[in-house]
Amino acid sequence: MEAHSETDRGLHPAPRSDVFRNQGKFRTRFNFPGRNLPDHDDHGYGPLSTVVESFMDPGTLIRMHQHRDEEIVSWVPAGVMRHDDREGNELVTDSERLLVMNAGAGFWHAEETLADDPPLRMLQIFVRPHDLGLEPGIQHGPLPDPEPNEWRRVFAPAGADHPFTVRNAVDCFDVRLDADAAATLPAIEGRDAYVYVFEGSVGVGDRESDAEEPTGGVALDETESVVWTGEGPPPTVTAGDEGATVVAFLLDPDAPITRQGTIGR
Repeated sequence: MEAHSETDRGLHPAPRSDVFRNQGKFRTRFNFPGRNLPDHDDHGYGPLSTVVESFMDPGTLIRMHQHRDEEIVSWVPAGVMRHDDREGNELVTDSERLLVMNAGAGFWHAEETLADDPPLRMLQIFVRPHDLGLEPGIQHGPLPDPEPNEWRRVFAPAGADHPFTVRNAVDCFDVRLDADAAATLPAIEGRDAYVYVFEGSVGVGDRESDAEEPTGGVALDETESVVWTGEGPPPTVTAGDEGATVVAFLLDPDAPITRQGTIGR
């Protein structure tokens, strides 16, 4: 598919990011949600700073390093990411488990894949906290099993009834769509959305009950994205003929934010 231009439904698409860093066995592509919007003077969009597509070959070590003043979520749909930190944690994150590092005033960690691990492709999501110097900590555990064609809530703002939280107004959902299946974007009052296609292709827009394709929207291929600025009812995400995996972030663009994160800023 080819991404369409902005529509009157408040949909602002963007092609695959060309901000790519190749460090050999570790490669990263930086997706900046604020750049979807015309004349937006911030690479982030409110508290959602950056969504990094990360690749690690088997037998790769990213040595101990520090993060400060950002919330970092590791979402691993396939493969294995191994985490060590100075607090003594040795954690494995994969398709069944999520890792949230609330870096706060400072948190040191290392990442690794072993020689017999599969190649790793994941998203590392950087959220700006509402205050600097917060208490550092880490959250790790099982995710609910995904249901085909239904949105799964991956993390929520602190204080929500959810096992994984970040310290600002961002909720994250994912969905695995069968071929030609559709799911309406979750909606939270006062929130906009950033939608990222991890695998496959989708249409984002209206869908009539008797229409085969979405209407009045945009078409996105793998690694492309769209910002929905909240006009009208939430759009429908419809997979192409090979299915799709999609991640959606519902965020308050006016939430108080900080800009001192090690990576996300």
